[in-house]
Amino acid sequence: MIAWIRIGLVLVSIVLLTLMLLPVQLLSNRFGWRLSWYLPRWWHRIARRLLGLRIHVHGSIEEHRPLLIAANHSSWKDIIVLAAVADVVFIAKSEVKTWPVFGWLARWQRSVFVERERRRETGAQVNEVAKRLADGEIVVLFAEGTTSDGNRILGFKSSLFGAAASAVTASPTGNVAIQPVAIAYTHAHGLPLGRYFRPLAAWPGDTTLTPHLLGVLKEGAMDVQVCFGQTIIYDRDSNRKQVTRQVEDQVRRMQQAQLYGAR
Repeated sequence: MIAWIRIGLVLVSIVLLTLMLLPVQLLSNRFGWRLSWYLPRWWHRIARRLLGLRIHVHGSIEEHRPLLIAANHSSWKDIIVLAAVADVVFIAKSEVKTWPVFGWLARWQRSVFVERERRRETGAQVNEVAKRLADGEIVVLFAEGTTSDGNRILGFKSSLFGAAASAVTASPTGNVAIQPVAIAYTHAHGLPLGRYFRPLAAWPGDTTLTPHLLGVLKEGAMDVQVCFGQTIIYDRDSNRKQVTRQVEDQVRRMQQAQLYGAR
């Protein structure tokens, strides 16, 4: 009973928070105010506290602009975690727009939706990401292209880094900084999750959203590690596949170090 009361209070609080900030965000989006860059972080910082997510940051975000963050992806919570740490926008697959709650939040946060099955629209979408980068926005790419079980890193897709290549020509510096970022869920209620229980924090494959969301709300306090890696500068001479492998290797090493200790 206590768990369900807590879930109810959390959901009501998040709804009230959203109703309070949403009109301001929509106006900011409509008129192009810079406030639309910063307001989502306030929402996510409060939401992560309500959800019981304890974020531990290792390293620091790159100051160079344009900046593309390339991160692993195991859960919808990754969005709340990263957006609570920095003022970012996300590259999301098009079907996210149809999701209840998360689709609305993604649109309000000005995410760039990618139609991977429609090749004709790829150029326009890449150009939109390139423009955001050139304007100084920090863009987050979940480079696996899907979610994992939280225990491992899936292969990064080099095609998803096309936005960095396109942004080089529009960049005032003639290059784009790509910073690897690893996200690892390590503890629940102060106890190590372990390999078997870690998927409880993740949202892999076709796991149904509602039961998973209720499970997260029941669990409450959860520790997540966010590791900022060494920036790679992408310019006209860079090899996209090579850079992809370098970024993937960094993310994998950082995540494994948090889950199993440095090796």
